[in-house]
Amino acid sequence: MSQTVSDFIIQRLHQWGVRHIFGYPGDGINGVFGAMNRAGGKIGFVQARHEEMAAFMATAYAKFSGQLGVCIATSGPGASHLVTGLYDALLDHQPVLAIVGQQSRNALGGQYQQELDLLSMFKDVAGAYVMQASSPAQVRHLIDRSVRIALAQRTPTVIILPNDLQEEAYEDPPRAHGTLHSGVGYSAPKVIPRDADLDRAAEILNAGKKVAMLVGAGALGATDDVIAVADRLSAGCAKALLGKAALPDDLPWVTGSIGLLGTEPSYSMMMECDTLLMVGSAFPYAEFLPKEGSARGVQIDIDAGMMSIRFPMEVGLIGDAAETLRALLPRLKPKSDGAWRQGIQDDVATWWKTLDDRAHQPAAPVNPQLVAWELSPRLPDRAIITSDSGSCANWFARDLKMRRGMTASLSGGLASMGAAVPYALAAKYAHPDRPVIALVGDGAMQMNNMAELITATKYWRDWKDPRFIVCVFNNEDLNQVTWEQRVINGDPKFEASQRIPNVSYSRFAELIGLRGIFVDSPQLLGSAWEQALTSEMPVVLEVKTDPEVPPLPPHITLQQAKNFSLALMKGDPNESGMIKGAARQVLESILPGKQ
Repeated sequence: MSQTVSDFIIQRLHQWGVRHIFGYPGDGINGVFGAMNRAGGKIGFVQARHEEMAAFMATAYAKFSGQLGVCIATSGPGASHLVTGLYDALLDHQPVLAIVGQQSRNALGGQYQQELDLLSMFKDVAGAYVMQASSPAQVRHLIDRSVRIALAQRTPTVIILPNDLQEEAYEDPPRAHGTLHSGVGYSAPKVIPRDADLDRAAEILNAGKKVAMLVGAGALGATDDVIAVADRLSAGCAKALLGKAALPDDLPWVTGSIGLLGTEPSYSMMMECDTLLMVGSAFPYAEFLPKEGSARGVQIDIDAGMMSIRFPMEVGLIGDAAETLRALLPRLKPKSDGAWRQGIQDDVATWWKTLDDRAHQPAAPVNPQLVAWELSPRLPDRAIITSDSGSCANWFARDLKMRRGMTASLSGGLASMGAAVPYALAAKYAHPDRPVIALVGDGAMQMNNMAELITATKYWRDWKDPRFIVCVFNNEDLNQVTWEQRVINGDPKFEASQRIPNVSYSRFAELIGLRGIFVDSPQLLGSAWEQALTSEMPVVLEVKTDPEVPPLPPHITLQQAKNFSLALMKGDPNESGMIKGAARQVLESILPGKQ
């Protein structure tokens, strides 16, 4: 049998180093699936429950492995289902290739079943490169360009394959006018700024007396370089959520997360600094950065398009974070005054005590902060942690202490619900020998994460390390939005939109062949985590948590205080729960009747 176009595609992807493809089959892409089958396991196929989850897996695989993530889907709805996960890759700057089927070329334009204008549909999310194949000789350069552009620009790309073309005999492009002859291979360049720009940046940083740093995902591979620069400048360092693993939290000058899910020390440091050094971060909330005019700014980013859009920087250094910090370090003068950093360290030490106190406040029945607090000291070495969007992301951001060698991520720029379990599954394919923990709210669990537990059931026996824990915060509430309604909009909880059904996630796990653990008492949390982390099969740890422990920002504005009071005056259905226990601890100064 002669090699088909699909056979060539699988062969070429293997030459590019692809070893896993995440997706779901369908007749529009059958040719490629047949080729994967004939390839004898050269590229493993991971069958998700839904194409959106497959795209999330591809994005997470790129994050955790540092390599290209690949997802695949059939024509029509299969292709359209990929879009949300591809936007996750786009906004978090991850290299992902999507391969999608299309109807036969002769039928295109005839409103055929499952015929969509895929070029137009993918144009925004994969604007760097989206192309539909039209002939066998074209496929070679489509594969090569889509992979190379995805890797070089750290962005999603898409190839659309009509189903009849997939089965045609492959032929190399002829040596003739109008043909292209591409090749395999990409090596990332060394990108550092010009000496003059480094000198200007050093001048600003050396002049600063109170330097604050903010690191993001771009600094994940630059931990030692960030530490060296921070020590030289006697700086404190906050972490954007995607940069949570960039610095270990046992460093006393690391203030933790910043922003709506951030810490008081991060907020205070940014409000009081006179100089800001931002490294590899697209952190979006300008109100948590220094007030314009109060601090000088230097930014390091590989993408010039991200430069000086959150804070007006005096110097933008276009370059790789690690390389640029190494080039900058010899130009920096050691700071002799330690009062600034000592103040930051004192704030950090106090903050950890505050979090400890908040986590142990009584709740009905379990304080959600305690779930993350009890996990933190028990995290295994080299653990990978994923989080969903929602109130669980607050406890992930604030209460988990990262150590060297750990990795963590979530849907950052898109902040999509439903990513934690597919992220965790992808982590197992990037690192099958490492323990993985996913933190998920019950809303996101019901939306789509429950189905992906079935994927874990199908594949977990292939993993070298079976430790795979999905922790579900069951509070029967779309909790983050409930509190946003109260504090941002001044509205009471809207039961019709916010209340969700009570589902036994632990029993569902047992039903599909996993282990389930249910906790409704704070005294049982520690032992439950220990059971889960020593289990020889995947575990769903379901904790019945209190929805009235507020996932609020570290700094409450006067307007937010007024809105919260207004929500109470309008008659919130959970008013009594809102103003007791941990909620009172955080909000006592802004409750009605308080000064």
